[in-house]
Amino acid sequence: MRWILELAVGTFLAASTIASPISPSTADRRYLEARDRVKYNVFEHSATKSRLSFVKNSGICETTPGVNQYSGYLSVGEDMNMWFWFFEARENPRQAPLVAYFEGGPGDASEYGLFTQNGPCHFVNNETSPSLNPYSFNSYANMLYIDQPIGVGFSYGNATVNSTKAAAPLVWNLLQAFYESFPEYEYRDFGIFTESYGGHYGPEFASYILDQNIAISRGNLHAEEIRLVALGISNGWFDATIQEKTNIEYLYNNSYRQLINETFYKELLTRYDTKCKPALDRCADVGTTDGCFAAWKSYMDEIEYPILGVLNKDYPGFYLGDIRDPSLRAPSTYIAYLQRLDVQEALGAKVNYSDHAGAAGFIYSGDDARSFMTQLSAVVQAGVRVVVWTGDADYVSNWLGTLRVADSIEWLGKEAFTNKDMIPYTLNGTQKGTFKSLDNLTFMRIFEAGHNVPFYQPEASLQIFEQSMKTSGIIPT
Repeated sequence: MRWILELAVGTFLAASTIASPISPSTADRRYLEARDRVKYNVFEHSATKSRLSFVKNSGICETTPGVNQYSGYLSVGEDMNMWFWFFEARENPRQAPLVAYFEGGPGDASEYGLFTQNGPCHFVNNETSPSLNPYSFNSYANMLYIDQPIGVGFSYGNATVNSTKAAAPLVWNLLQAFYESFPEYEYRDFGIFTESYGGHYGPEFASYILDQNIAISRGNLHAEEIRLVALGISNGWFDATIQEKTNIEYLYNNSYRQLINETFYKELLTRYDTKCKPALDRCADVGTTDGCFAAWKSYMDEIEYPILGVLNKDYPGFYLGDIRDPSLRAPSTYIAYLQRLDVQEALGAKVNYSDHAGAAGFIYSGDDARSFMTQLSAVVQAGVRVVVWTGDADYVSNWLGTLRVADSIEWLGKEAFTNKDMIPYTLNGTQKGTFKSLDNLTFMRIFEAGHNVPFYQPEASLQIFEQSMKTSGIIPT
């Protein structure tokens, strides 16, 4: 979820990391290592100078007979240890595609999405132990959950990352080491799925992969080409210039309930036009830390904080991720579970679980205010299937804003896509939302869903996920 849901602010020192050119692997090593009663499978990847250290079949979360899982670390750089948790597909894992999932935030652990939305297990009725999730994304694909930036989830280290751009090379390094360690997945179709601040992560990570693929094809880089076929982003935060204005419009006019009056609505629009928009334009023009942090501070001070003040006063307990009354939100039961020592030992985790960390570094670097429309456009232009889908009860990254984002993507089909009408999207004959598609771009509005769509509409979300990974695309059933 985007950081604004909790308005969590922390501080840390941040430093960016850039991937170095990769030379052919010459001295990869595999061995077993016992540490603190845990037996790790270790793979040293000489090309990226990284080290995979993982536990096989911990027995945690995925308990379907015959379905393998791996959990552990990619150690790369100076004291940087990125956590991953991999689950085989429940059906046909040897042919199923590979999908990497990144939680948003910034600084939310991917276990949030894993346990509350699309992973192999979930917590039902506040139980203290998880049970199998029949609508898990690994029902169809091999799923790789990654905790980034360093410091969130089970990731740890002294070196940290404070921008989306700086995170991309580390993610690419992890994928390269993963492919070398598990070569059976090298030539599979690959997808990236993410949510919320993933509107930054998804376009940047995908465009970085595409750039690396070009370098590989030209012979400038010796590495494994990643067959990126799909990018799925739910309730994404892509572009503050577009989405801050629609935040105001959504509160005043949505299908659930009007939350601000006309006077406040007009006042907020004036603040946006006279104060926020000029600051965002300057961020786009200069791109500096100071300029983009000032833009973030502008829309927080002029729009978001005043809105929160009114909503908290008029609607006590108001939840930004679901504007309905009563609202519904994903449970946090999984946090205590992952902080149990026996669970951590089984998984091979070396630090205590942290559900959220590192948001402040991204904020202070100006990352939140930066637009990722250029990267998103590049991914669509490259022919990758892109699905932008949004629960229509969410304020944080509401569907009005993400629709305008989709309509603003620069590609050959822009005008035709913008002018297309939304049509019903059904699951077994029951309407779950509306959508429009043209070639490899789809936008979807999902009914009766808040910020974390698979939590609210699990069966429909699994259908959307499967269709996103298939060449046939999004089709009502």
